[in-house]
Amino acid sequence: MSGSELTIVERSVEKTHIWLNEIAEQLGVEDRQYAYRAMRAVLHTLRDRLTVDVAAKLAAQLPTLIRGIYYEDWDPSRTPLPIHEVEVFLDHVVSEGRMAGETEASLAVSAVAKVLREHITPGEIDDVLAVLPDRLKPLIAA
Repeated sequence: MSGSELTIVERSVEKTHIWLNEIAEQLGVEDRQYAYRAMRAVLHTLRDRLTVDVAAKLAAQLPTLIRGIYYEDWDPSRTPLPIHEVEVFLDHVVSEGRMAGETEASLAVSAVAKVLREHITPGEIDDVLAVLPDRLKPLIAA
């Protein structure tokens, strides 16, 4: 591996640490493993609700390592999932993140959405919101 490739990997790891630290801070915890589970659960649930095109465009703005996490276990032929209610969205986050219930999932969604909004272009956030049902938009837009 050349030095520049290593630098790209190191930079991606550093960006991932920044995201996880910011999510942990939003959640009020120091447990980065928990922050990882929350991020993964929210990103997977959001990805599965988006159209393939919007999901791919969102992925393009994620740090490389987080993009890999985002795409893990994705089956584009099953998307978008017919999730139209907040409770169903949160239930997916609960299941994916091994969380205690909707309150914990709601906090995770808020934390991850805030970090996404800080790192993703406003235009891409608008594209994500455009394909979400009205009831789900406040989860990401808040």
